[in-house]
Amino acid sequence: MANREVYEAFWPGGPSAVDTLPSAPRTDLTGKRIGFLWDYVFRGEEIFPILKKTISERYKNVEFISYEKFGSTFGGDEHAALNALPKLLKQLKIDAVISGIGC
Repeated sequence: MANREVYEAFWPGGPSAVDTLPSAPRTDLTGKRIGFLWDYVFRGEEIFPILKKTISERYKNVEFISYEKFGSTFGGDEHAALNALPKLLKQLKIDAVISGIGC
């Protein structure tokens, strides 16, 4: 036992050095229309269906508008797509947008 080393350790559940603030109330997405925007770069065809399923399980009567409706937000036609976006969002009565998905 004489050759045993002892190390000082800190418990990660100790007192916080930073004051926490309460989170803002979460928006209720029930009955909302959500537009998906995509840059057509990284796995949106996989991720957006997962988001759609997860949000639909939590909120009732949510309608999703596909990224295909808006065009790519990156690359050759991005300027046209982004310039048309405010008018299109208003025309389609979009309440919220999920934009993705960069690396």
